[in-house]
Amino acid sequence: MIEARHLRVLRAVSTTGSFSAAARELGCTQPAVSQQMKALESSAGTTLLIRTGREMRLTQAGEALVRHASGILAGLTAAEEEVAAIAGLRAGRVRLVSFPSGSSTLVPGALAALRAEHPGTRVSLVEAEPPRSVDLLREGDCDIALAFRYGATGGEWDDLVVRPLLTDRLIGLLPEGHRLADAPSVSIGELADESWIAGCPRCRRQLVEVCEESGFAPRIDFATDDYPAVMGLVGAGLGVAVLPELAVESVRPKGARAVPVEPAIEREIVALTLPDLARVPAVAATLDQLARTAAR
Repeated sequence: MIEARHLRVLRAVSTTGSFSAAARELGCTQPAVSQQMKALESSAGTTLLIRTGREMRLTQAGEALVRHASGILAGLTAAEEEVAAIAGLRAGRVRLVSFPSGSSTLVPGALAALRAEHPGTRVSLVEAEPPRSVDLLREGDCDIALAFRYGATGGEWDDLVVRPLLTDRLIGLLPEGHRLADAPSVSIGELADESWIAGCPRCRRQLVEVCEESGFAPRIDFATDDYPAVMGLVGAGLGVAVLPELAVESVRPKGARAVPVEPAIEREIVALTLPDLARVPAVAATLDQLARTAAR
């Protein structure tokens, strides 16, 4: 019989590449990792790992087992949480991953409301942009991923539970002395000759696509994932940018003006989880609070 603890060890060895690194990640000794891997290979009836120099390489059987491990472990987590809720423990744990502007706008209000309503529920937060945040969810390293996308991509999230939260419009940022700073709105084409300051990789791709649709390629002089840095560069007169409205809300731009962009460029903000995890009470409550906060 394959045990969950053995699957966790196999996944750690696969991720880190060695028994010693896996032991450090799991907080145990290298002999304990080696012993559990031998027990797992005995249960599987075949070799799962091959030592190549200082690293361990998965066999075909090992790759297949690792591929199934995340779903199996997520299902076990769901079962444990449901049983705990039924038993009346009133406890839960949720691992949340969010992109930065979501962390500073949607997440604080949602988690404050969740704590007031369910004080026994613990929530941890780390930041990652999609698609990395979605990968963390599929790999079993978080329970909810706050993510976004520009336009629906067929099949992108078909294996996940998608909770729509809001539509976030992109806003133009111009230096205060810019010729269009006081305009009620600005078209992308009017900024064709400007220096551009680009944001995260996914937002950067969207910017290039939108500009190309307007007949020009943007001259990107600066690129940074840090939204306050984007606003600082614009405020210093070094270029123009478009940022999601959530990002503009989270940081007060100094020396920069926010101007609506026409035609409207929007991204869809969603909360994602795995089907098994959606039935976990603590996860479901967190999704509900995120939706309520987004609706305000």
